[in-house]
Amino acid sequence: MSLEELIHNCKKGDRKAQELLYRAYATTLFGICLKYSNSKSNAEDSLHDSFMIIYEKIGQYQGKGSFEGWMKRITVNTVLQKYRKEEFLNVVSDNIEEEITVDNAFSDISLQSLLGYIQELPNKYRATFNLYVLDGYTHKEISELLGTSIGTSKSNLARARTLLKEKIETKVTQSIIGILVIITTHFL
Repeated sequence: MSLEELIHNCKKGDRKAQELLYRAYATTLFGICLKYSNSKSNAEDSLHDSFMIIYEKIGQYQGKGSFEGWMKRITVNTVLQKYRKEEFLNVVSDNIEEEITVDNAFSDISLQSLLGYIQELPNKYRATFNLYVLDGYTHKEISELLGTSIGTSKSNLARARTLLKEKIETKVTQSIIGILVIITTHFL
């Protein structure tokens, strides 16, 4: 079944087509949910909520632009809406607009470790970091999505970068100490 047929059948409420759509895109959309969630359980809830909205609003998709992109936008908005409702995205500061430069600390760390560190960030920082760095949104777009100011978006990004840098530096320092302990106990 082609994507066009699948979409057409989903618009008619065909449960089999909805199941096929879920199977085709659940992994991709779950990755997005996981990026913006602080646990696997919350990500699973967001995935479910996203698909419910996708099924409900699929009639609004007019075939213009990428269907996957359309679903991704719904998913991001669903997760962020959940956080707005739970008041996770409180304003941090409208006055801080400095950008923190993150050295090349990211270059020596595994992607899995980095994604784990990102997931440990507080919700407001994780959302801003993911939207800006991983998804390419501008601060203006982020402020509109999160209902904050542009200054808050910049501030949250700077704080997220600082926290990530601190986590990475701590991990590197612990690794160096571990290596030194091994060297001193085995070779001295």
